[in-house]
Order: sequence, then structure tokens, then C-alpha cells
Amino acid sequence: MIKKLLLTAIMVGSINQGTWAQFAPPAGQPGSTAIYKDSSVFVNWASQCIVNRGLQDISDPGLGFASVGADSSGIGKAGTTGVVSLGDGGTAELRFPKPIVNGPGPDFAVFENAFDDHFLELAHVEVSSDGNSFFRFPSVSNTQTSTQVGGFDSLDARKVRNLAGKYRANYGVPFDLEELKGIAGLDLQNITMVRIIDVVGSINMAHGTYDSSGTLINDPWPTPFASGGFDLDAVGVINEGAISTLESQSLNPGARIYPNPWTFGQRLMLETKARKLNDLEIISPLGISIDCSYFKYESGVYQIIFNERQLIPGVYQLIHYAEGEVFYSKITVY
Repeated sequence: MIKKLLLTAIMVGSINQGTWAQFAPPAGQPGSTAIYKDSSVFVNWASQCIVNRGLQDISDPGLGFASVGADSSGIGKAGTTGVVSLGDGGTAELRFPKPIVNGPGPDFAVFENAFDDHFLELAHVEVSSDGNSFFRFPSVSNTQTSTQVGGFDSLDARKVRNLAGKYRANYGVPFDLEELKGIAGLDLQNITMVRIIDVVGSINMAHGTYDSSGTLINDPWPTPFASGGFDLDAVGVINEGAISTLESQSLNPGARIYPNPWTFGQRLMLETKARKLNDLEIISPLGISIDCSYFKYESGVYQIIFNERQLIPGVYQLIHYAEGEVFYSKITVY
């Protein structure tokens, strides 16, 4: 009887382990989906990054916000520009030289800076094709929720899926756009932005973050330091499309915008042979329309007026309407 009970316990334990640790293991282990930063599958990297910092400890606002790294730390190849710490619930929005597209296998990968296979800080991943509407990859966390994972405790990578940060530094977590197929308002052949959202790993419902099934995600918390929260290293592109339709169009041959690149304090001018300029629009790297106006500077030349405080470094789209036609151009702000 004792032997039978022991055998039953072993079998139940094996079943539970298979049930709750069924996802890809850490980098280097059989079945891992981790992709090394130097892999030839990467064809490009994020070129713009805007961070909205979260608190060091969401339960203690007096500690202030995470502060390690700069927005620019999220661009370029993994392991080259440092990391930017998001803090509790902080976000990073990234753009790319060309759109990410839904191709064979995973389409991009997100890198964090975990120093080993067990101290894992997680983040949700969302994508957008219009810069306004974002859609989240369905995430799963099978980590227990009865005991809080402490700030320096470990996680099992096999218990999480579709969460950035499940692999150690220099190994990216891959994401496949095919999983988002059929979502209205999302063009899988023109992903222009990726958003990373830090998981607040608290199992206190007042602060915690949930996976797609409504389960609290338990990860190291609190991390009340300047480097708290998810530490974004890079986002690497695997499947890349051609330059977007908007960017491939140019101003009519008889028009130019200058200076380009443009920097703060300079006048921005549009020169056109059109008899009349009907309207003008500037779209930010985040897909937001910038308030602007224009006036005729001299014959065929218009000065563009806008609030410089609305601008951030990056590539902007300028759209101008003249004589029944629409023309597009890019402006680099630095």
C-alpha cells in the first residue's frame, strides 16, 4: 500500500509538472525558442523609442520613478546601447525603419537584461499598424499566486508564454504575428509600432497585472530601485516589409521642404510650384497629428508654424494638400 501511495504521488507530481511547466525552457535547453542577438535571422532593429516611466514601487509612490537608462537605450542592436528601466507598469513604444510583417515563424523578438535564467522580469507586448490602436499578444502565466515572488526570487521560464523577459540577457523572446490574425483594425503586413508594458508582479489585486485568462502574473516584486521593472534592451526584427506606402511617396517634383533634417529653433519652410496650398498636416513618430499652421512667406514658399514642445526626435510625416492632390514627405527631427 505504501509503495502504491508513493507511486501515485510521483505520478501526480509528474502530471502537475507537465501541466504547469509546459512552455519553452530557458535559452540553450532543448525546446527553447530563445534567439541569440547575433543570429542571422535579425534583419533590423528598433530605430525610435519613447518611454513613459513607471514608479519604482507602485505601492510606495514616494520613492519616485525608475530612472536607469535613456529612451535611446531601447534602440539599436541588443547589447549595444544599454537598457532603459520601465518601472512598475511603465511602457516603451518603438518604431522601426520599415514595417514588421507576418512572415514564416516568429516576426520579431524582445530582449531584456536578466543576468541568469531564473531572475526574470516580465512585460506584455502589443503591436499597432496605425499608431493609435494596439493589440496585445495573449499571455499565459502558470506561476503560483499563493506566495509573492520576492524582489530577488526566481521564476521558471517554462511557466510563462508570450511575455517578454522570459530569457536571460542577449537572448530574445520571439513573437509571431500569426497569433493575432483576424483582429479587426490590425494590418499584419504593416506593423509600425511595438509597445512593451512592464508587468507589475504583485499578487495584490490592487496593484497586480493579469494574463489573458485573468490570472495574476507573479514575478519579482517589489523592485524599489532606480532600475526597477522591466529593463528593455532591444527589439529585433525578423520579418520586414518594404517601406510603407506613406513613406514611399514624395512631394511633387516642384516642391521641397527645408531644412531637412530639422532641429529645434529653426524655421521650417515648404516651397511649392502649386498655385495654392489648401491644407497641411504633420504626423509624429507615434502616429499623432501635431497642431500646425502655415502662412505664405513669399511667392511659392510657406513657413510652417507649430508648437516645438509637442515634438520629440524622430521621423515625421508631412502631408500637404494642393490643387486637389495629396503629397507626402518625411522630416527628420533631431
